[in-house]
Amino acid sequence: MQPDETKTTAPAGKRILCVEDEHFISELYTRALTKAGYSVDVELDGQKGLAAAQTDNYDIILLDLMVPNMTGIEILRSLRDPAKTPKLHAKVIITTNLEQRDDVKADIEQQADGYLVKAEITPHELVDFLSHLAV
Repeated sequence: MQPDETKTTAPAGKRILCVEDEHFISELYTRALTKAGYSVDVELDGQKGLAAAQTDNYDIILLDLMVPNMTGIEILRSLRDPAKTPKLHAKVIITTNLEQRDDVKADIEQQADGYLVKAEITPHELVDFLSHLAV
């Protein structure tokens, strides 16, 4: 999925939750996004990431597929289930470096607002990608 490239939104006041267990990646994202004007929170654990996403008001959730205690797909399904997360308005962007099975790809395509391969995107490109999301 690609962001709406006709609309660029300013990041002022935009909040991002980064659910990422690799410290290097989460620090890289946090630095680039903070420099661009976003407010960034990081959770290293899947269950804590889900809890934060369900209880806090984020505009964007960067969700790694491989995090401890809960997979990114399990988190995504919970976030998209109105019974579990009734008021979610955040855009959910999946981040991974792994090739996905067809059933996982189908879940991502149906439920996520975007998909990024970490090894193929620079911090600057991440900021640019997120700035084009209609949030």
